Amino acid sequence: MEAFLYDSLKNLNVQCRLCNHRCVISAGQRGKCGVRENQNGILKTLVYGRLITGQTGPGNVDPIEKKPFFHFMPGSLSYSIATVGCNFSCLFCQNAHIAQMPKDQHGKIAGTIYTAASVLDEAQQAGCKSIAYTYTEPTVFFEFVFDTAKLAHERGLRNVFVTNGFMTPEALEAIHPNLDAANVDLKAFQEKFYNEVCGASLKPVMKTLRLMKSMGIHLEITTLLIPGMNDDPVELSEMAAFIVADLGSETPWHVSRFHPTYKLNGLPPTPVNTLINAREIGIQAGLQYVYTGNVPGDTGENTYCHHCGKQLIERWGFTIRNNRIRDNRCLFCKAVIPGIEMSGQRIEDVDDKR
Repeated sequence: MEAFLYDSLKNLNVQCRLCNHRCVISAGQRGKCGVRENQNGILKTLVYGRLITGQTGPGNVDPIEKKPFFHFMPGSLSYSIATVGCNFSCLFCQNAHIAQMPKDQHGKIAGTIYTAASVLDEAQQAGCKSIAYTYTEPTVFFEFVFDTAKLAHERGLRNVFVTNGFMTPEALEAIHPNLDAANVDLKAFQEKFYNEVCGASLKPVMKTLRLMKSMGIHLEITTLLIPGMNDDPVELSEMAAFIVADLGSETPWHVSRFHPTYKLNGLPPTPVNTLINAREIGIQAGLQYVYTGNVPGDTGENTYCHHCGKQLIERWGFTIRNNRIRDNRCLFCKAVIPGIEMSGQRIEDVDDKR
């Protein structure tokens, strides 16, 4: 299929305008994502509908908390889809077997062809309330995302991105009418890390975050803390200050535990105290909601009212044990809790006087 968002240049070259690499691709070559190829001066996507996530269908049924989204329809299910490929080359890639497949396996493109309608059929049969474009970078299978997201809205489902935030403003403008929420990986707050560890740059991600916020897309941020690489307290303070100043104090920030993988197998897992300290740094910077991730049972998984401090949502991993939010308000002090459908799927009723 012919790709979206590219310009034809001289000598059969093309320039892709999907992400901020803005690759100039000569005939017969692919862009950095490994899934968009110049075929005689026409840029083609090699992964339209070629989904790779599901065991028996197009995708997987996940709790929305797994993405992670803690302030977007808590307790609901999301239907997760992906293709191979990524425009980053993170040394710590958590899904390298699919995200880095075209780069690591001599251009290999795997997956099974599905239609957007088949994705929506499976999602609705499973009781999902949203479609999550996740596991790899959704930007690289943008054409299928575009068609699926439009159909999802027509059928009353929401759309969420789990993304590195490196898409161009043009791409975001095209998808945003059908994009309800995004969890953006803010991988570090230094250009050197982005350049050397991810093969990308920080400033375009910051620009995307600001643009998403201005468009009214529900936004949550995730930072995977890697020991000795992006966990310096000064850097975390600067990151938290950016989130407060540019995105708003109500923006949830997830600080997650790293486990050795891919090309960073020699590092240890993130100490839990590092996550606890990072959460405190975020709160001290003025963020109302900072969460620890990949540490089931830690109190930092829970949602507390930013006004009265009472526990509102009790979690264990991706499971909600209790939800004390009613009509998007704290059950105790009636403060408005920022988010989308925060009353969600509550596990048990709690007496209003509790």
